[in-house]
Amino acid sequence: MPALQSYEDLRGRIARRHPELSDRLRRIGEFAIQHPNEIALDTVATLAEKIGVQPSSIIRFANSFGFDGFSEMQQVFRSRLVADAAPSYRERIASMPSGGRSRGNAQAGAPDSVLDQFVADDIGALEELRAGAPARDLQRAVALLDKAKTIHLLGQGRSFPVAFYLQYALARLDLRAFLVDSIAGTAIRHARMASRDDVLVAVSFKDYSPDVVTAVEQAAARKVPVIALTDSPLSPLAQYATVCFEIAERRDRPFRSLVAPMCLAESLVVSLGHRLAAQQS
Repeated sequence: MPALQSYEDLRGRIARRHPELSDRLRRIGEFAIQHPNEIALDTVATLAEKIGVQPSSIIRFANSFGFDGFSEMQQVFRSRLVADAAPSYRERIASMPSGGRSRGNAQAGAPDSVLDQFVADDIGALEELRAGAPARDLQRAVALLDKAKTIHLLGQGRSFPVAFYLQYALARLDLRAFLVDSIAGTAIRHARMASRDDVLVAVSFKDYSPDVVTAVEQAAARKVPVIALTDSPLSPLAQYATVCFEIAERRDRPFRSLVAPMCLAESLVVSLGHRLAAQQS
């Protein structure tokens, strides 16, 4: 297998091969996708300690993707770092004294300190969303929503508010948009009503809702277009999605913020509204 020179190509291959990897290599692949900067800058020994594997496992991981060793694979990750030379907002915040808190004497856990940290994280998440949402995917998603006879919206648990907002906003555009509810465990049955002329919008983040994953898998098997809002190319939704938006989250936070997913949902609705208005003019 030839080594890949493009970070995006390598990232895609890691995602495609993820299910077939051993547990240890799968863990390395997940870390590589979630923390590409650390792969680009850290030594094998440091990475092994962070991931919880032996250094030899990281070298074996690189070999399995056609590289002669870790250093050769690391160059691919470094090429991405050079292309995106400016540090992210989140990285700039982290490098500032006191974690970037504007109120220097704030104690950890104090309400103002918590607010500062959430604001900083959400600004970083929005910045990453803008950088990681290709224009072509946004255009394809809006086009799918535009031509769909019916739009089915599915989200459970913490993802539910995003699906609910989409149903509310799309209905205000006078579109046939229905929330796939989970009352009495009927989400999968409701999702089966979608046809090839419809579109299913599914929202799910780790740990992924089994009902959402099953509904997406069955919809894709019936050739129903799927727009997925999830968190990683390793998400079980990604492999079935017609268009997939990956909204990463900080793994060291106990709560997932909905700021970035809601911003993406609002952007899709407003873009669709502009498209519909242009068609009527």
